[in-house]
Amino acid sequence: MNNDNFVIKEATIDDAETIFNFIYQLAVYEKLEKEVTTTPEDLAKTLFAENSHVKTNIGYYKNKPVAFSLYFFNYSTFKGKPGLYLEDLFVLPEMRGKGFGKKMLIKLAEIAKEKNCARFEWSVLNWNKPAIDFYKSLGAKPMDEWTVFRLSEKEIDNLIG
Repeated sequence: MNNDNFVIKEATIDDAETIFNFIYQLAVYEKLEKEVTTTPEDLAKTLFAENSHVKTNIGYYKNKPVAFSLYFFNYSTFKGKPGLYLEDLFVLPEMRGKGFGKKMLIKLAEIAKEKNCARFEWSVLNWNKPAIDFYKSLGAKPMDEWTVFRLSEKEIDNLIG
């Protein structure tokens, strides 16, 4: 397989439908498709708004979109530096095992280095052994001592009163 035919580009507003399709396919893979309430129009408005802090990369193989990543920057008070947080990474099932996921992560690592990030982090569902094994093979370490907490919209409203 010739990986020279794999190119990563930063997404534009014209890619909203493609990004939505990747997000939905990721949700299906994670058995969370009922959680998807966004639309391509929502993504176009939020991802590409003037004040958006979210970035999306699309990986193309032979000019066909086959992978995507969506990330943003957070901040480490302990390090006094920004961090890169990977929200989503997805490679089409038929394109897995070809090195595209690794190339997408390398691109993000390069961005993290360029932006002087102290960390590059993401979350993985506990049952997703193939992804966990893949990330460990790259040297990523699980943060088992941390528990993720979340307030959804309803809980946010309840907290506010």
